[in-house]
Amino acid sequence: MKTFVHRGQITKVVFGSGTRSRIPQEADALGCRRVLILCTPGQVEQAAQMRDLLGAAAAGTFTEAAAHTPVDVTEKAVAYARTVGADSVLALGGGSTIGLGKAIAVRTGLRQLALPTTYAGSEMTPILGETEGRRKTTRRLPEVLLNTVVYDVDLTLTLPMATSVVSGINAMAHAVEALYAQDRDPVAFLMAGEALDSLIRSLPVVARRPDDVAARADALYGAWLAGTCLGTVGMALHHKVCHVLGGTFGLPHAETHAVVLPHVVAHNGPAAPEAMARIAQALPGDDAATGLFDFAGRLGAPRALRDLGMPESGIEQAAELVMRDGYWNPRPVDRIAVRALLTRAWAGEAPSVSPGNEDPQSDSVIEASTTTGARHA
Repeated sequence: MKTFVHRGQITKVVFGSGTRSRIPQEADALGCRRVLILCTPGQVEQAAQMRDLLGAAAAGTFTEAAAHTPVDVTEKAVAYARTVGADSVLALGGGSTIGLGKAIAVRTGLRQLALPTTYAGSEMTPILGETEGRRKTTRRLPEVLLNTVVYDVDLTLTLPMATSVVSGINAMAHAVEALYAQDRDPVAFLMAGEALDSLIRSLPVVARRPDDVAARADALYGAWLAGTCLGTVGMALHHKVCHVLGGTFGLPHAETHAVVLPHVVAHNGPAAPEAMARIAQALPGDDAATGLFDFAGRLGAPRALRDLGMPESGIEQAAELVMRDGYWNPRPVDRIAVRALLTRAWAGEAPSVSPGNEDPQSDSVIEASTTTGARHA
């Protein structure tokens, strides 16, 4: 008999083509009369289109969203939101913009809408990651769940191929960790498997034909499912490693996920056979970790942390930070294992089962009695 607790979602999802035209209607349904549009500097033109669409309901536009949600940027955005009398935010973009919307919401209580343009999936999670002083911390806060998410497949058609690939692998990482999360449940397991099937099926087509609407829709569908998984179950070693690398060394978020994922799967494989079997079902090969590594290579995704700007001298520091306040993980992780994992990922080597002390009493990221590690950093 399976014993589990399932967490339902409260976010309204609108999915389709041309659905961005519904933004005024969805804002009105939430009672939003002063919508602050958020975007990165590179999406000012799209934000202007949204402002025109919202008309009198647009309170203003904040265009300085940045990767890893720096606290100083959030404080500036909160001040601007108060200046224009915003009663809600519309995050237009990927994880950077959506993270900013969440950070504003947790400080102000403003309602949230999102129009995602990547496969990041953070719009479906109650997870807020923020960076201050080169340290990234992550919290699970129900109050940052978005009210409404509008997925418009058309907006992903112009997403550059390289960005599409790494963003899609980032989404795959959400699904992979949901398969072996401490608080996984049957619904999350099914969604994670479906997400992997969709992403593995669609990303090679997107890489070859970026304007293929059917493939783009399939990828966005998989990203939605993967984000929902991440929102309903906890995180493990993979996300801890990526949060440390992103916050400490300023590495690009999606690319870091693409590099790290096969190596963490190699480590966790012996302790998560059901998850490995489901990955292998979606991506046949000798083993799940090698399959993911080869898949990333075929798509032209980065496979070495050194290519993302991480110094080799940072491996030891990163290993120490991963061990600090660690997330729950299905297989114990000590510094030796983390260092070995990071060394291979830094060099771009093929994944291999990392050495480690399997004694649960060792200096390990996992503790059998821990119930919060998968949900907080």
